[in-house]
This record gives sequence, structure tokens and C-alpha cells, in this order.
Amino acid sequence: MNDTTGDAERLAAVQRYHILDTPPDGAFDRITAIAARLFQVPIALVTVVDHDRIWFKSRHGLAIEQIDREPGLCASAILQSEVYTIADALQDPRTLTNSLVRGEFGLRFYAAAP
Repeated sequence: MNDTTGDAERLAAVQRYHILDTPPDGAFDRITAIAARLFQVPIALVTVVDHDRIWFKSRHGLAIEQIDREPGLCASAILQSEVYTIADALQDPRTLTNSLVRGEFGLRFYAAAP
């Protein structure tokens, strides 16, 4: 299966679950709060990658509800089969030019599981 086929199947599953744009959910909110505390980070998210955006089902430490699929790092994480980790985004060649890293957001650490 190539990346295009895999993404089409993943997007079909996203639509099938009818989760996009649903109200906050206490279970997901507990997950993000625990993740932020466990990893000692100011922001933790449960995200769903749609065809053109990354929607935040739950967010801890961030007020916005979604971002465009580009420049989001989640679009790269969903292509992996294992945990995708960037210890220092300023030093990692995958993220050196990303606007979330270089811009005012200042992303430094990133970890995601598809």
C-alpha cells in the first residue's frame, strides 16, 4: 500500500467515525491533561488529521481549535507506523524550516503516535 492509498483509507475512517467538529469530551480532555503533566510540556493535543486541516479533538494549553494541514507536524506523524518524536525542533532536519518552529509559536519538542 502506498502513502496515497493509506491516506485515502485513513480519511475514509475519519469520515466514518463522525468525530470531526464534535464537542469537547471529558475523557479526551483527561488524556491531554495527563500527557502534559507526564511529559512536562505546556501543550498536549488529541488531533484528527483531515484532508486540509488538523483539528484538535482535545487541547491542553492551546486556545485554537485547528490549523491548516500544512505546516502541522501531525501530517508527518500519521505516515509513520511508530511514535514520531522530535527532541529539539531547532536541530532536527525534518523541522528546521517549519513555520511552527521558526515562527512566534516556537515549537521545540514534538511527539505523536499515529
